[in-house]
Amino acid sequence: MSEIVKRKDEHLDIAISEDVEAEAATTWLEHVHLVHRALPEMDLDDVDTSLEVFGKRLSMPILIDSMTGGTERGAKINEDIASVAAELGIGMGVGSQRAALVDGRLRSTFSVVRDVAPDIFVYANIGAQQLAKVGVDGARACVDMVRADALAIHLNPLQEAIQPEGDPKYRGVLGAIAEVVEKVGVPVIVKEVGSGISREVAALLASVGVKGFDVAGVGGTSWARIESIRSSRYGEVGKARLGEAFRDWGIPTAASIMEVRSVTDGLVIASGGIRSGIDVAKSIAIGADAAALALPALRALAEGGREGLKSLIKSMADELRLAMFLTGSRNLRDLRRARYVLTGELAEWARSLGVV
Repeated sequence: MSEIVKRKDEHLDIAISEDVEAEAATTWLEHVHLVHRALPEMDLDDVDTSLEVFGKRLSMPILIDSMTGGTERGAKINEDIASVAAELGIGMGVGSQRAALVDGRLRSTFSVVRDVAPDIFVYANIGAQQLAKVGVDGARACVDMVRADALAIHLNPLQEAIQPEGDPKYRGVLGAIAEVVEKVGVPVIVKEVGSGISREVAALLASVGVKGFDVAGVGGTSWARIESIRSSRYGEVGKARLGEAFRDWGIPTAASIMEVRSVTDGLVIASGGIRSGIDVAKSIAIGADAAALALPALRALAEGGREGLKSLIKSMADELRLAMFLTGSRNLRDLRRARYVLTGELAEWARSLGVV
């Protein structure tokens, strides 16, 4: 148990202080060009950014993605995030709850989100390859722990392969997810952690009833890079080298959004390098319903506390609202129909998908 707690705090330290983002790869959102509408025929005040996610109303399509829990430090981060989310009317996810399933004393590091934010949209979180060990009962325990509106099951095969104490065993995961979908009692979201989701994987997941997809594509935090740093510190030279080799591995965020949307009408969350409200607007225009961020939120908290995080989200909201006004989009439904032009590698990828 102490090893899990130590690892979680190491992840936080490295994410806050080290260069952990993709190196050469980008999100490809720079290849999405929203077409400016010089005559929007509306006022800026007419813009409505709200949406409903699994029965919960959000003021804007911005979520604070799963990050932490299971340690005293993680509890404080979750408390701060939940407080800001409640004030701004947005949703959040908690980090992997495996630690609390192993040691019940750690439950409060996750359940704190409901102590301070009883009404926000919250999703629980467990690793896909851990389902074989914890089963449906463990998944239900994660949901109950935070009185969650949905359960996120995270896919992280690359991270597990590089992590010094990783467990890259994925045989039978689809069947385990299918059983959880059938029995857990809340909608299931499947999320990657930085390498994206392809249409083939999305189609498989949709076929067993998964309702949401958090793409977490390339262009943001690289968990291969984080685990490479940890492997280097622990003398795991081979894994450290592999982590650097695979730092940019995966599907860029914009491409992953289009991949997933091409095979499902479920909830699509854009994540992986989302850094501005313009990124959010572009993501929604090409197929996402909402967007999520983790690393920028963590660093905003570390540097400025709750006020720093609140300022970040408000700035993104202002940018999103203005982008909607300048594309003549009164609401998110209009934004999904807004005209855009694809260029460069993303345009080629989209043609290969047959979506342009």
